[in-house]
Amino acid sequence: MDNNNQFVIFKIQEEDFGVEIISVREIIKPQQILKVPNTPKYVEGIINLRGKVHPVFNLRKKFHFEHKEFDERTKIIIVNVNSMDVGFVVDDVSEILRIEEQNMETPPNVIMGHHRKYIRNVGKIGSRMIIILDLNLILSEDEEKELKEFIRLKHPHSENK
Repeated sequence: MDNNNQFVIFKIQEEDFGVEIISVREIIKPQQILKVPNTPKYVEGIINLRGKVHPVFNLRKKFHFEHKEFDERTKIIIVNVNSMDVGFVVDDVSEILRIEEQNMETPPNVIMGHHRKYIRNVGKIGSRMIIILDLNLILSEDEEKELKEFIRLKHPHSENK
């Protein structure tokens, strides 16, 4: 089975988002997150997952949705972004879907602002629309450099170099 059109679908504030399944390492329940001083509000901190340090971002905060406490449905999706494993906090992971190429559209030009750059496509399944994210664009180059340096300093033997 071809993974190219398979997506992990998750919710943030009742909106459906998707990421390519091939980028997803695992999906975990929230665990102890170590807060890191002087980081942007959307950086929850870092977690130690099986001996590896992973930065954790809250996509709800990154996308400027209203604050919501973690609950029993909250998940952390560990994904590979530009050769680095990072965690994204989402409200809920709902399913894995196959979306055929003919059901994908580029985002409309009316979607404005700096968040448009994160959107690769909009998937359509019946009347349902799913925003497909481009994970490689979620982090700015500066954020990525800072994270790699931080991980290298805090966990020099990590594979995330």
